[in-house]
Amino acid sequence: MAVNPELVDRSFPPTAPYLVGREKVREFSRAVFADDPQHTDPDAARALGYADVVAPPTFAMVVQDLTLQQLLAVEDSGIALERLIHAEQRFRYTRPIIAGDELTAQLSISGVRAVGKGAMVTSEAEITDADGAHVVTAVSVLLVGGED
Repeated sequence: MAVNPELVDRSFPPTAPYLVGREKVREFSRAVFADDPQHTDPDAARALGYADVVAPPTFAMVVQDLTLQQLLAVEDSGIALERLIHAEQRFRYTRPIIAGDELTAQLSISGVRAVGKGAMVTSEAEITDADGAHVVTAVSVLLVGGED
């Protein structure tokens, strides 16, 4: 099945709130080799004016993944995990993600473009804090291979 072009302009329900934990930020920081002390040491983060450790910029992908799971669950999407490559990722931040944040994300599909037998699917996850204030927009481009 080809990627369903009717996905364009589709929005998904907001995710359940995701509480950003200090240890999760530390683990993620180690995994991506983000060794600046603000990512692991609360005192270093406080010295920079933050309430707790600061997540590396790519941490937003942890929250965005919750929205991408919604997309993968759409039965008529034409997107099969075994034919999927995460081709591009961008972030537009209003402020950093801090341990203690409670984040909610809402996904929308902004583009489906045919590429050979497959398609490029562009999605945007708007991530907000518990007060509803924008934190980051995570934009993903997924390359979905076509069937043989």
